[in-house]
Amino acid sequence: MDDSDVHPLLAAYLERRQDLVRYFRVRLRSEEAAEDLVQDIYLKVAVRPSEPVDNPTAYLYRLGTNLMLDRIKAQRRAVKRETEWRGASVDLIQGQDASAEPAADDALAARQRLAQIIETVNELPPAVREAFRLHKLEGLNHAETAAAMGVSRSSVEKYIMTSLKRILAKVGR
Repeated sequence: MDDSDVHPLLAAYLERRQDLVRYFRVRLRSEEAAEDLVQDIYLKVAVRPSEPVDNPTAYLYRLGTNLMLDRIKAQRRAVKRETEWRGASVDLIQGQDASAEPAADDALAARQRLAQIIETVNELPPAVREAFRLHKLEGLNHAETAAAMGVSRSSVEKYIMTSLKRILAKVGR
């Protein structure tokens, strides 16, 4: 393969490769980023048709600069998207990320505890279960619960104590 078979832009790339890396290393402040960018220049040049370019060196630097600007814009969009997501999905507690969602194992344990509590409440005698429902779930105080059930306040207090003792015995704290 002689020099006449080499694409003129590719020849300019091969001749200027180290200069391109140095140029973009300074602008990107990273050897790795500069190498990646210069590799991307090569990929663009390699698939480009063999049309003549007036100033191949200037073309390579312009192509690299455009690729660099595209990367910077993409990174900024990604940072903005990440920041917006974090603002909507993550809370900061003492400078640490804390998701508003409980950990999966904590959520599972809570569901299992709730199922045990529901099972225990369903096994309570009807009057005790009704007192528990009115007081703990409906939010009535003891006097209102007693009036709704047609029993004394002291009976409601005993019913509530009975329900709580059974739940604690079966589920714990």
